Amino acid sequence: MRVLLLGGTSEASKLARLLAGRPDLDCLLSFAGRTKTPLAPPVPFRIGGFGGVDGLVAFLATQEIDLLVDATHPFAEQMSQNAEAAAKRAGIPLVAVERPPWSREPGDQWIEVADMARAAEALGVAPRRVFLTIGRLQLASFEAAPQHSYLIRTIETAEVAPNFPSYQVISGLGPFTQEDEERLLRAAKIDVLVTKNSGGQATIAKILAARALGLPVVMVQRPHRTGNGACHDAAEALHVILRHCHGSAPRGE
Repeated sequence: MRVLLLGGTSEASKLARLLAGRPDLDCLLSFAGRTKTPLAPPVPFRIGGFGGVDGLVAFLATQEIDLLVDATHPFAEQMSQNAEAAAKRAGIPLVAVERPPWSREPGDQWIEVADMARAAEALGVAPRRVFLTIGRLQLASFEAAPQHSYLIRTIETAEVAPNFPSYQVISGLGPFTQEDEERLLRAAKIDVLVTKNSGGQATIAKILAARALGLPVVMVQRPHRTGNGACHDAAEALHVILRHCHGSAPRGE
């Protein structure tokens, strides 16, 4: 069975390792290209978009894909919508993999908001020192709040510099330790953390550090996704994929 795995997450990497070398599965991993130099997986891979739903449907057909796996980032809303639509049009199963979100714990001071524009508003009028860990693609939302001083952490440097009067950019790729995150927050004299509820263990240390230091967290909630429930980890996804593989015939048979 030919499997197209839409990746870019730790769950996708783990699933690729589980699928690698299986005689019953032929997996192709697709990276969106947000990270310029992703770690090479143990399965064949490609980098780049598909050209919307139509392009993805055409790719599924030409590559004779039998099953589509969406293991993209929880905030990759458009790609997940495209995957769902393309799988329906192609008449193939879709397996979604989405790690559980973080949950508020005692001591957390979360300000939960729906999107980046509301996150910028939630910072308030008075100048604050803000730690932004939202990626490099949505920094422009905070141009509406230029009174703050921003410490911005991204995996890769933004191609266009933020239009902020006061900011510093640092690069980093998790997993991070709570001790290191606390040290960073103290050294930068951070007043508030802004992050997306991505879930997972790779970047939870900043949440633990904010809790320990008593700092508020502006938490951007995940976009609502339609469709059936997702698998929560790579092992569960493998089980579902194998059920499709051995329980139904591939495309065209």
